[in-house]
Amino acid sequence: MKEIKVPELAESITEGTVAEWLVKEGDSVEKGDAILELETDKVNVEVNSDFTGVISELLVEEGDDVEVGDTVAKVDENGEGGGSSESESSDSDEESQEESKQEEKSSDNGKQESSEDSKEKASEKEDKKDEEKQDPNKEIVASPAARKKARELGIDLRDIKPNDPLGRIRPEDVEAAANQSKEDKGSKKDSKKEKKSEQKSSEKTEFDKPVERVKMSRRRQTISKRLVEAQQTAAMLTTFNEVDMTAVMNLRKERKDQFQQKHDVKLGFMSFFTKAVVGALKEFPLLNAEIQGDEIVMKKFYDIGMAVSTDEGLVVPVVRDADRIGFAGIEKEIGRLGKRARDKQLSLDELQGGSFTITNGGIFGSMLSTPIINAPQVGILGMHNIQKRAMVMPDDSIEVRPMMYIALSYDHRIVDGKEAVQFLVRIKEMLEDPYNLLLEG
Repeated sequence: MKEIKVPELAESITEGTVAEWLVKEGDSVEKGDAILELETDKVNVEVNSDFTGVISELLVEEGDDVEVGDTVAKVDENGEGGGSSESESSDSDEESQEESKQEEKSSDNGKQESSEDSKEKASEKEDKKDEEKQDPNKEIVASPAARKKARELGIDLRDIKPNDPLGRIRPEDVEAAANQSKEDKGSKKDSKKEKKSEQKSSEKTEFDKPVERVKMSRRRQTISKRLVEAQQTAAMLTTFNEVDMTAVMNLRKERKDQFQQKHDVKLGFMSFFTKAVVGALKEFPLLNAEIQGDEIVMKKFYDIGMAVSTDEGLVVPVVRDADRIGFAGIEKEIGRLGKRARDKQLSLDELQGGSFTITNGGIFGSMLSTPIINAPQVGILGMHNIQKRAMVMPDDSIEVRPMMYIALSYDHRIVDGKEAVQFLVRIKEMLEDPYNLLLEG
């Protein structure tokens, strides 16, 4: 009998929740087949079977929390799917019954010599491994059927207390020991669950009026935990500015058809903001850094995280080397990552290692917000809805312009207010002169 355990997932992931079993007890599996979908803090991953055989037992249920190294299922490498395993087990039971009857007859007749002969035969049939494990100072008397049953169930004969007055271990004693072992394991799991449920129940508030309780997904729990940690750890502040989007919108209108024909992707706003962010990060490198202990790590790469909303919560896939790819490359990568996020197909590599994050609440109609830093990063840019507003122009005339509020949340531990404000002003300047941004990008 082989055990399937939760494998090492990633350096930062040590546990998960059983989202769905892809097999059931009695199913045949091949080595490498996916048997379980596990929901982790960041992505859903599949746990594969390391063995070929038949699923003999599922040890956890959907919704249970498991850690790396926990056993989730058992595989019988010699088993066969369907009724063959049942027929084999029934045959072995019949053999065990016949052997036990013979042993009982010999004991009833009180023939000491025959019992000694049976001991010798049993010891000859036993595997060498069992002999090595036995205590040399303790003689174990067990029927051949009992020894066979113990080997099948993985039970140590030394741990079994026989009911026979003469000290013989019989098949029923082995089965009782196996059942007791399962009960002990189950009671341990139940006690852990009870402690968790007691802790949760102590935090619950009872209401006089009807309510509905829905368990938070692991991803939602992680999001809430990390957001609170970010606010408690970082000295977070937010500064605001507004951008006149007239030039960007005119440029998109002029070039969108030509751009799509050439690159087979639409020209959106995100590529303009990504390029503007990269340009500003090069001028203000502290916003592209992070704190590690008493050191500031200055990053010389520009991997920009893009916050994407999914049914299960917010994820932040990363556009790698945004300074080295053009507008079309950025738009394609954002589209690819967004689709994979909504289809729950993102890999851990696509979510880790970003140096700065952009979040666009404007697609949901947000007018203004204060985004929370995606730790350990020290800066995040918030985009918002574009609205037409009356603006006073340099010649004191009033024009209706498409305006967007932008927000920069930053960690004041290493980024001063002066740098944060200048960073945001630099983004504003580049977006209001996108032709120059295109040439530089």
